[in-house]
Amino acid sequence: MRIVIIGGVAGGMSAATRLRRLDEEAEIIVLEKGPYVSFANCGLPYYISREIEEREDLLVQTPESLRARFQIDVRPYHEAMSIQPDQKSITVKNAEGEFELSYDKLILSPGARPVTPPIEGLNEAENLFTVRSVPNVDAIQAFIEQNHPKKAVVIGAGFIGMEMAESLKQRGLEVTIVEKSEHVLPPLDTEMAVPIEQELLKNQVNLELGAGAKAFRDKGKKIELDTGKVLASDLTILAIGVAPETSLAESAGIKTGLRGGILVDEDYATNVPDIYAIGDAIVVKQIVSGQDALISLASPANRQGRMVADIIFGKKRSNVGFLGTAIVRVFSLAAASTGLNEKALQATEIPYQVIHIQGKSHASYFPGNTPILLKVLFSQADGKILGAQAVGENGVDKRIDILATAIKAGMTISDLPELEFTYAPPFGSAKDPVNMAGYAGMNIYEGLSDNIQWHELQGELSNGALLLDVRNAAELENGKIKNAYHIPLHELRDRAESELDKAKPIVVTCQVGLRGYLAERILKNLGYQVKNLDGGFSLYQSVMPEEVE
Repeated sequence: MRIVIIGGVAGGMSAATRLRRLDEEAEIIVLEKGPYVSFANCGLPYYISREIEEREDLLVQTPESLRARFQIDVRPYHEAMSIQPDQKSITVKNAEGEFELSYDKLILSPGARPVTPPIEGLNEAENLFTVRSVPNVDAIQAFIEQNHPKKAVVIGAGFIGMEMAESLKQRGLEVTIVEKSEHVLPPLDTEMAVPIEQELLKNQVNLELGAGAKAFRDKGKKIELDTGKVLASDLTILAIGVAPETSLAESAGIKTGLRGGILVDEDYATNVPDIYAIGDAIVVKQIVSGQDALISLASPANRQGRMVADIIFGKKRSNVGFLGTAIVRVFSLAAASTGLNEKALQATEIPYQVIHIQGKSHASYFPGNTPILLKVLFSQADGKILGAQAVGENGVDKRIDILATAIKAGMTISDLPELEFTYAPPFGSAKDPVNMAGYAGMNIYEGLSDNIQWHELQGELSNGALLLDVRNAAELENGKIKNAYHIPLHELRDRAESELDKAKPIVVTCQVGLRGYLAERILKNLGYQVKNLDGGFSLYQSVMPEEVE
């Protein structure tokens, strides 16, 4: 049996090597239009920063190594021009011309291409680059070495944009990030992106948020934004996203769906017999919402490649969907997410509740601990975990990986306190932030606590609620929310009856939310109407500094 794979890297090469492990006799051919069939796509920005010093470290496998170890026929600089499904053949172009290649099974792994919108002057810009392949970073490296740029602009504040901004800053350039959304890292919710923005500013990266590139002038040396501002740029990185590379599939009569992505069934089969598709080019199911999604990440592509190989050789594997779990480093911080954020939940009309926990990377009494801001979203109906986000210096990956596993397992917020983790002071806490999120979420889900979010506070106050700050007096010296009434928690029982009106709703706040919950329980047991400001003063002042005095 001859199996042809169009496209290598994560999905294609995972399929090819798994196919060989399953069958020693199959003829396996990989067509790659570029020079490299197996490279570390996710490592490209770190080659620009020189954290990855050797270019060869980006090349995971070569055609020679793949032939020697797996007997796979890898053909770089071979571009598939068209597919003839009726003849089960592919027209292939290489340096010598075009030829026909037959197949018994065909796997499409064409990946995605950088989005390049029709911006005036874009095609004339001589200093504009994308970051998708080894030749891309080769071109950036050569440009830096030859032209010694001083100012760089990164258009797009997604994961690649963040990594490139950091890398160029480490190379000594003055960096400005331009992002159409109101905050960086659009997969995060607003308040979770604030620490990342603060970290960027701390490292002297300029931010132009709520702005897009309108035109490139002077061969790209000037960028006119839709806000009217003009930026000078010696080097520009375009990182506004990717789109499925599906022109070859469409011309072969293969059905496409969301934003042109290839439609596949639970076996990764397309509508055309004996043609499968995997990787960034396909439409997948988002597990939480059940809706179509495009998830351009290496980990899902790797798994899909292995699964499709199993399916071709008769093993039952199901394409059950993906979460889109991801993480990015931004200087000293990491930001990670899994599942759905609030914007996505609102779009799918899934009723949800939110809890923020401000924990530590390990035991607070052990040296070297660092803060973690953790957000968990769960179903209002059954408590199932719907999504999570975290930001911090250390331990962010651990917590989001746990919560991604919990979502895949169908766990609820009430299951989180029961999870058992390794514990010793240098590694964690007896009550991990994930456990604490479970405890806090259970209180909300079971009706012991009513919380409000940072963006709901002004509405509560407009409706007549009293804002009660229960922190210690010394803490107020670092600021307080405007018009907050102050009673320290340890004095609350003695002063409540004489100073608080049971007919007036109360919103309590403390530094991070824990003492607010304690105050809420005290007051509710005394007959007051109380809600707790989730995340406390710390979270609120980071997002709403204008409301703090």
